[in-house]
Amino acid sequence: MDVERLKAIVEGLLFVAGDQGIEVKQLAAVLSLDADEVIALMDEIKRDYIEQNRGLQIVEIAQAYHFTTRPEFAEYFEKLAQTPSHATLSQAALETLAIIAYKQPITRMEIEEIRGVKCEHAISTLSGKHLIRETGRAEAVGRPILYGTTKEFLEYFGLRSLDELPPAPEFPVEEELVDEYLFAASPTEETIGE
Repeated sequence: MDVERLKAIVEGLLFVAGDQGIEVKQLAAVLSLDADEVIALMDEIKRDYIEQNRGLQIVEIAQAYHFTTRPEFAEYFEKLAQTPSHATLSQAALETLAIIAYKQPITRMEIEEIRGVKCEHAISTLSGKHLIRETGRAEAVGRPILYGTTKEFLEYFGLRSLDELPPAPEFPVEEELVDEYLFAASPTEETIGE
């Protein structure tokens, strides 16, 4: 495989690996190369990034390669981090946030039971926007993380406290739903004999 194609693949792998980074042995296995070839390739890619004065660099931390930003551009990254993000939230994120706001502290599994779908991405988005945070661990098997809202949540929605949340919508309690389902599903006298 040509070197430029290998470099492009490595860039993609580093991006996908994210904060975890990727180790030499992982790269070697994925690229079907030996460790020395991977190290030489990574050294070449690192040189390319330096010579081309890119905004990113590749560093080795704890025996894994990572993408990081360049320190000399830190002031710009800090400005971005301090800029409030008022991008709209997706419907999934809003639903997840509402459940957390009204039921906190709550685990991811409890949120998923209420929503009926996975919510890892919504939780990640809400955490990234600092609207929710980990508040502790539940006293249950596996000690799952408990989530709650943050001060930024209150600021985002212009609330002084959680007491200012509008009343939660009324939903039938679970027993009522079960009774309703059983009543609808139970055979009538007419269908018993059929």
